[in-house]
Amino acid sequence: MRSSKSAGKRFQAADESERPGLRRAEDLAAEGRIQKVLVHEVSRLARRNSIVHRFVETLEELQVSLYWHAQGIETLLPSGKRNPAAPIMLALLAEMARSEVETLSVRIKSGLEEARRKGRKLGRPKGTVLEKKVLLLKYRDVVRQLKAGQSVRNTAKITRRGASTVQRVKAVLASN
Repeated sequence: MRSSKSAGKRFQAADESERPGLRRAEDLAAEGRIQKVLVHEVSRLARRNSIVHRFVETLEELQVSLYWHAQGIETLLPSGKRNPAAPIMLALLAEMARSEVETLSVRIKSGLEEARRKGRKLGRPKGTVLEKKVLLLKYRDVVRQLKAGQSVRNTAKITRRGASTVQRVKAVLASN
């Protein structure tokens, strides 16, 4: 029988919206339906170290092991005991992933600033906006859902289009 000690450590609402897959894996572990969670690398779990660590602790309490493929490391040994090397590697890799995201962000912002400084225009070239009729023809599925009374968010979800695309189509429909 699996322990339910982890109920107090469940993710908070903000964390759940960021990573609903973690919550699902946690629920499956609590139900005893899984014995191992496989990820390619630790950075795929979450952007914040605290979320990763909480998730791993919850899994361990439920006797579910986390295996990350890139390093070939598992949090629980075959005996069910905690792998002593795993927490150290987890902390190190999670911190490296967080640092990598920050570095990438700095590089992108720096590149954009440099482009602006050199006078380059950013964004979509002028004249690439579709004419109203062409837009409505291209996004017939969006038009159909909006005319059926669906909200922008639901239409975007149903048609697998971006919310801004749906809003643009809605604006064109309203102007006709």
